[in-house]
Amino acid sequence: MYFSQRHYNLIKELLKGDPSMEKLESYIQEAYSLMSTKGSKTNAYEHMWGYFKKCATAEEKKKFFTLLKHIEDEPVIKLYLYDLAKKYEVKYLLDSTILNGK
Repeated sequence: MYFSQRHYNLIKELLKGDPSMEKLESYIQEAYSLMSTKGSKTNAYEHMWGYFKKCATAEEKKKFFTLLKHIEDEPVIKLYLYDLAKKYEVKYLLDSTILNGK
């Protein structure tokens, strides 16, 4: 999603079947080869925010959307989302490559 919403959707559809690992890896590598845009980054961060929207405080929400306005400062946004994931124990995000660099 961070690199391409189109590829994210293709991979999601592919996983509904029984794809070979080679085919799956091919789609993933193709997505990684693309240049992310401001829109794709914003979409990905807003998607991650969705995991907190029901539990985050008003202050946390305000801070997130303030940070999002300055998308060029991505390390700060990623760190903030990672801290929220730790606080609210969102394993999916804690394990994500976008937030922990695995």
